[in-house]
Amino acid sequence: MATQRIFNPGFQLSVTDGLVLLLATAASWALWPFDVALSIAVAFTVAHFFLFCNVLRMARSLELVWAAVFVVLSSSTLLIGIPAWPQTWAISSVCTVVLTVIQMRQPSYHGVFWRRLNPALPSWWAQQV
Repeated sequence: MATQRIFNPGFQLSVTDGLVLLLATAASWALWPFDVALSIAVAFTVAHFFLFCNVLRMARSLELVWAAVFVVLSSSTLLIGIPAWPQTWAISSVCTVVLTVIQMRQPSYHGVFWRRLNPALPSWWAQQV
């Protein structure tokens, strides 16, 4: 039996999301005395998860592009030190901006400020359902 999708655009926050944010914050805080860069990397990654899933409501394919870029860069940083963490975060941040612009220009955009950025969303949704 197929489930009916409900039109529910905009910012989303569940109890699970809040718990993940709290646990990630605690993990990042706990890592700080041992490895500052790794602590920041944990916070950076979870902040992007929150941004993409709850704020921008980004398409899965774009999330995966960002994840692939970050995994390649951070793996290289951890294994061979090139690029250094600041460059990894900078490149990943540029990727975030590019993907955010791409997402916000889609007719399916349903994240924050969707009424202003995509006022035709309700009619697009009606055609899809």
